[in-house]
Amino acid sequence: MRWEGREESQNVEDRRGSAMPVASLASGGFMFLILSIVISMLLGANPRQLLEQAGQQMPSKQTQGHVTPENDKDANLKRFVSVVLKDNEDVWNKLFKEQLGARYEEPKLVVFTGRVRTACGDASAAVGPFYCPGDKNVYLDFDFFRVMERDLKAGGEFAMAYVIAHEVGHHVQNLLGLSSRVQRMQQMQTSKEANKLSVRLELQADYLAGVWAHRAQASKQILEKGDIGDAIKTAKAIGDDVLQKKATGRVREEAFTHGSAAQRAYWFTQGLKTGDLEGMMKLFELPDSELDP
Repeated sequence: MRWEGREESQNVEDRRGSAMPVASLASGGFMFLILSIVISMLLGANPRQLLEQAGQQMPSKQTQGHVTPENDKDANLKRFVSVVLKDNEDVWNKLFKEQLGARYEEPKLVVFTGRVRTACGDASAAVGPFYCPGDKNVYLDFDFFRVMERDLKAGGEFAMAYVIAHEVGHHVQNLLGLSSRVQRMQQMQTSKEANKLSVRLELQADYLAGVWAHRAQASKQILEKGDIGDAIKTAKAIGDDVLQKKATGRVREEAFTHGSAAQRAYWFTQGLKTGDLEGMMKLFELPDSELDP
């Protein structure tokens, strides 16, 4: 992915090295947590309960002091996410103004180590990247990208950018009132039907990540050979069917909350191909049978 030398966002808040106890990502139980908690939460939806549960379940240790420019081993990664966030800001500012006649409220991206305090509760790094609608922030522990590559066999710069863009997609949904509308609908449904609505919301965020990539490529030529393949591989790696089978050996479609591997890859690709913002509403118009590619 082409990103070096481009403008960085001013909306990255660095909370690494805070005084809160932090969860150890190297603990022996981490793979279990990544399958049972992290991935169920990965890339979005309804974080409050899982944040609190993860914070209770993960073992803790004290942080090792504040991160400074002199000791920051992830300085380059911080620059990368700052550029990606700026790319998102540029795309969504323009789309909100030109197509929606509205002002885009830029979210903050909070980078942290181990644990972080949010308006959605205290969060452990075990929950992975997430968006909190309560404070309109995206939260990210850099260690997640290493875990993503090591344990999910999904990596690459554009794959990381896709993860960030998906969380920003949840912010767009929140600003447009879509998230709260879906939550109200879920309260009147059975758990099975509520899960189906959650899947549509997550697939819509995948679609919005694709819209961002399409627009950023048109304006800044961000893509290099292999980038799209990396993002699609990541989308498939975090499909509910893939993760359920890895965790339990079987697939329960009625328990899906984020969509199958094929669905996630398909809707991201649709956004990437078209760049059409209005197309996101198809996710709530199509019958269940037509959500599949």
